[in-house]
Amino acid sequence: MSSADHHEEDRRQRLAAVRPRLVSFALLHLRDRAQAEDAVQEALAAALEKDASFGGRSGYETWVFGILKYKILDAMRVQQRQGKWQPLDEEAGDEAIDRQFQQSGRWQPQARPAAWGEPEAAFESEHFWRVFDACMIGLPDNLARVFSLRELMGLSTGDICQEVGIRENNCWVMLHRARLRLRACIERGWLTEDTIC
Repeated sequence: MSSADHHEEDRRQRLAAVRPRLVSFALLHLRDRAQAEDAVQEALAAALEKDASFGGRSGYETWVFGILKYKILDAMRVQQRQGKWQPLDEEAGDEAIDRQFQQSGRWQPQARPAAWGEPEAAFESEHFWRVFDACMIGLPDNLARVFSLRELMGLSTGDICQEVGIRENNCWVMLHRARLRLRACIERGWLTEDTIC
């Protein structure tokens, strides 16, 4: 097997390994399995076709997620034009999150965030990402979609509001609630004394 053949086989194996996460990510936003699968196939085909343009400035999987991001946004816009897009419902109050704070707005002592150690070490840990994925799946759909559009896809709050049909102040509340829930979930699943760096 030549070096080029070995390189291509390695890329194909890496794409096959990340495919389930890509499908979950696309399904979160498109809410339709067939459209999510199509978006992922298009992203994977583009990644293989443009493999030479991968400059190595980010991880290969991160680069592929970047390609998928644009495929998802295109599919969301097609859904809007076809009248198949369901805007997000306004998020109602969440007593469990509100209980984490005192009336002054400060953390309740038992709810104060724990130290996570070195961020770079956490991001390189496969265990961390399995916990993160599980926590994202555990979020209510509305919160997960808004968080993902902002933090994983890099959209501005104005763009998010336009894409999903919510008001900007509601977007900020949803982002805040998503971050709090993710923090609490990740701390339960990731942070134990022997995993803190």
